[in-house]
Amino acid sequence: MATDYDTPRKTDEELHEESLEELKARRADAQSGQVDIDEEDAAENLELPGADLSGEELTVRVVPKQTDEFTCSHCFLVHHTSQLARGEGAKTVCKDCE
Repeated sequence: MATDYDTPRKTDEELHEESLEELKARRADAQSGQVDIDEEDAAENLELPGADLSGEELTVRVVPKQTDEFTCSHCFLVHHTSQLARGEGAKTVCKDCE
């Protein structure tokens, strides 16, 4: 740990008083009982593994593959032709899978 030798030095008594005040402040903070996090907001954004999502609906607009796009035969993602690494027809491969 770096020490700044230009700062004024404190006596042992001053250090003892400061540390005592810090401990009292920490104890008061711990006993305050105030919570900074809104529990309802935290619970809404929390997703548990294995949670039943059968009642949830997902609405997604599906756009058909365009003429300037291809489907990679390795990752099966639709990419723009600028991402084409090699292949033709059903054997096309994107730059990520190459």
